[in-house]
Amino acid sequence: QVQLEESGGGLVQAGGSLRLSCAASGRTLSNYAMAWFRQTPEKEREIVVGISRNGVSTYYADSVKGRFTISRDNAKNTVTLQMNSLKPEDTAVYFCAGRITGSASYDAWGQGTQVTVSS
Repeated sequence: QVQLEESGGGLVQAGGSLRLSCAASGRTLSNYAMAWFRQTPEKEREIVVGISRNGVSTYYADSVKGRFTISRDNAKNTVTLQMNSLKPEDTAVYFCAGRITGSASYDAWGQGTQVTVSS
């Protein structure tokens, strides 16, 4: 099983930017579709962005389209989430997740990183 570790969270003012990174170990990320989820105490965990194994296909939730960008570097076993024009409603714990080829669900998860956007 791949191990995932997020970094890059923090506190930022509205309109600012943050860059989250997800580093994988144990297995190569090229076998995994990847995504970032987020969760708050008031809401269930939701998928924010996703990227296919080869990086060709991406998915963005409507709430982040045009502001967030997901990318991956399979040679470095990393996935990155660039978040621009952040809003207070983006405040959440962000999780990196992986779905191995053939799996119906995301079954590899990082521990999460807190993103707080102040107004």
